[in-house]
Amino acid sequence: MKRLWKMSIPFLVAVSLVGCGNNQPAQPAQPAAQEQAAAQKPAEATAKETVYPLTVTDATGKEVTFPKAPERIVSTSPAETEILFALGLDDRIVGVSDYDDYPDAAKSKPKVGGVVKPNEEAILSQSPDFVIGGISMEKPVAEKLKSLGMPVYVTQPKKLDDIMGNILVMGKITNKQEQAEKLVAQMKDDIARVQDAVKNVKQGDRKKVYLEFSPGWTVGKGEFMDELISLAGATNIASDTVGWNPISEEKIVKDDPDVILYANGITDEKTGKQLEDIIKNRSGWEKIKAIRESQIYGMDQNTLSRPGPRITQGLKEVAKAIYPDLVK
Repeated sequence: MKRLWKMSIPFLVAVSLVGCGNNQPAQPAQPAAQEQAAAQKPAEATAKETVYPLTVTDATGKEVTFPKAPERIVSTSPAETEILFALGLDDRIVGVSDYDDYPDAAKSKPKVGGVVKPNEEAILSQSPDFVIGGISMEKPVAEKLKSLGMPVYVTQPKKLDDIMGNILVMGKITNKQEQAEKLVAQMKDDIARVQDAVKNVKQGDRKKVYLEFSPGWTVGKGEFMDELISLAGATNIASDTVGWNPISEEKIVKDDPDVILYANGITDEKTGKQLEDIIKNRSGWEKIKAIRESQIYGMDQNTLSRPGPRITQGLKEVAKAIYPDLVK
């Protein structure tokens, strides 16, 4: 199950930013009257431009230098691909992973293999000047690609701030800073709206939530899925653990969650059963309040699990499922 999880979910992490500059053209001399009129008008904002060469440090601690804005980009992870498209870089994307399916335009891009171990030859054949690897990319693979002279940037997010930070970094790398800032501003607005909707939920009234993203697996503190539940004004019953964990069926029954969330459309490889049916039919789980009261909700697995620009959509979906009377 963990293998399936890794294949379907890429990650991001915020890294160091390098200073940028503004290009402002020189103004021709003006007559005094024209100068006075110009002074009365608000100054036009100058588009942000990345100064190259640009050096950034990725999640592995390795520096990557870009002599100019990348023109041929390969992404080996769906979340990173979504970011690239959201920044308006469709025409520069020359390769994506086998699992990239959003937006629709990603489906027609050349494929370069899996997210854990992409096909090196397929990547090389695209002559990329920017290769993005998500958290699922194995370290030896990233090192091999770097040894072949490719500018590989690896991401590993833990929090929503990391995701938004990486969008800003990718905007800087590709000279799409304004687009990145607008996107992050919208995401921050989504977060603020959810927090405002649940701000009056008292600590003692916070609903207990259990999240199962893959058959037999849940998530504890230190990961962005746990943060989604917290931002939504609820308590993750697995927050006493850290990271991705196999579940304890007995503990979940004992903790008696008010709401159960699961990734929709997930099928167990071994049994062929849907995740929803597995959850509802576990022995003894009929005692759980969430199941007794039909408070079990399937979340879109991509918006829930991909740490990209749609993660705040996932937050809104989580919040609506937990507090439908508060979050519209």
